[in-house]
Amino acid sequence: MRFAVVQFPGSNCDVDLLHAIRDGAGEEAEYVSHTETSLEGFDGVLLPGGFSYGDYLRSGAISRFSNIMSEVQRFAEEGKPVFGTCNGFQILVEAGLLPGALQRNNQLHFICKTVELKVENSETNFTSLYEQGEKLTIPIAHGEGSYYCDPETLQDLKDHNQIIFSYASENPNGSIENIAGIVNKKGNVLGMMPHPERAIEELLGSEDGLRFFKSMIQNFAKETANV
Repeated sequence: MRFAVVQFPGSNCDVDLLHAIRDGAGEEAEYVSHTETSLEGFDGVLLPGGFSYGDYLRSGAISRFSNIMSEVQRFAEEGKPVFGTCNGFQILVEAGLLPGALQRNNQLHFICKTVELKVENSETNFTSLYEQGEKLTIPIAHGEGSYYCDPETLQDLKDHNQIIFSYASENPNGSIENIAGIVNKKGNVLGMMPHPERAIEELLGSEDGLRFFKSMIQNFAKETANV
């Protein structure tokens, strides 16, 4: 598979994502500017963490209007894999591709640390190589990572098993129900605040993120082959 790693002004985790796909999972990946209007030739798209447009207005609020986002929207509608981590998650929410909102951390401080995640749903194209309830060690680095949604949306997420990751040992940012990552109903758009791309080898402290990318590639490659 061939993945596009979108670069927005202020992205700073694009290199990590490219490394995770190329060197960790052994697949193709290329940088694509936010100014581009086509993702022709790519099988999936990845939105990296960082501070796109300086996080002015709200995190992801300006990037949501970038040229490339119409193509990201098309990928989502066509069932192709779309993944956003940290600022990428914020952009997906601002674009309406995932429900809810990301607010300031409850203690109003930027957090950069390693946390423990729990796999809430191992039956998705992104998590099939994990065990249900498995605990993962993954880094976080954000100032606006507190996930919020209204009670009706929360119940809908639960009813459709869209809560994929939760914070296990602590809730570092005040997210409702400890939510760390969610997926859309179709199961092809996933956003999470933690950074699996920073946990693909033991040298970095954990390789628990590598199976995330291998799950995504393995399952979506099968779907592509069956089309």
